[in-house]
Amino acid sequence: MSAVIERVAPLRWTAALLAALGLRGRTLVIAVPMLWLLIFFLVPFLVVAKLSVSEPAIAMPPYLPLVERDGARMTISLSFENFGYLFDDPLYIKAYFFSIRLAFFSAVLTLLIGYPIAYYIARSSEARRSVLLMLVILPFWTSFLLRVYAWQGFLRSNGVINNFLLWTGIIDQPLVMLQTNFAVYLGIVYTYLPFMILPLYANLVKLDEALLEASADLGGRPLPTFFHVTLPLSMPGIIAGFMLVFVPAIGEFVIPELLGGPDTLMIGRVLWNEFFSNRDWPTASAVAIAMLIALVIPIMILRTAQQRVEEE
Repeated sequence: MSAVIERVAPLRWTAALLAALGLRGRTLVIAVPMLWLLIFFLVPFLVVAKLSVSEPAIAMPPYLPLVERDGARMTISLSFENFGYLFDDPLYIKAYFFSIRLAFFSAVLTLLIGYPIAYYIARSSEARRSVLLMLVILPFWTSFLLRVYAWQGFLRSNGVINNFLLWTGIIDQPLVMLQTNFAVYLGIVYTYLPFMILPLYANLVKLDEALLEASADLGGRPLPTFFHVTLPLSMPGIIAGFMLVFVPAIGEFVIPELLGGPDTLMIGRVLWNEFFSNRDWPTASAVAIAMLIALVIPIMILRTAQQRVEEE
């Protein structure tokens, strides 16, 4: 009995503390993810923002402090020259536009491939649906790095694809696929395809089939029914999947590094060079802040469009 009391007492004290702080019910549930975001997003963001307005220095750490004290006098030094470098050097602008373009077209290709797959899974029987969903999630059980490395074995000049095409006589000499933009697109589409399929499936599986039957009863053919009924109702899933692919693809580093060539200038590679090769932490932080701002705008647009569709 005493052991039970010893276990219950700390729980009561914790509940009393949370109640004293005003954390109960819905507030307590929301507090957990908010605390997570505070620790792992807001605090690192503030650190990077602080570095972005500091001056570089040949020291450890390689930047000057923002606040200097001389007795009772305090001096705050903010430098916005790091953001000016982003517009003066065409390297950064080129990397931004290339990353946004590659992420956008990768998301479009992922949508074109993932939508039929999600639609087929949503229209399958319960038993088959579980198996198909498991096959979609199965790649997550393998290391991301190993899966990207595996594509090198498929795409190199003496790889699986070229050997098969040479054996069948379709080509006379090996195709150059590795270290090209094609390989980067292929790697991103393959890697992020489940992130497109799962939101689409979650949306399509809830689609009321009575609407499709009503369209058929009114003389609607399958293709017009798809464009006028199914596609508009699946827009929330399309927008969610597009954001899940587009946002991480902009800052992708591993796939362009392993599958891309020297002309594959992604913003993730620029960040790595600034941090570790040049050891210019303030400029690298400015690049990261500018990339975050560039991401917030399309996210807000897509989120607004998603809310508008859901309200309709």
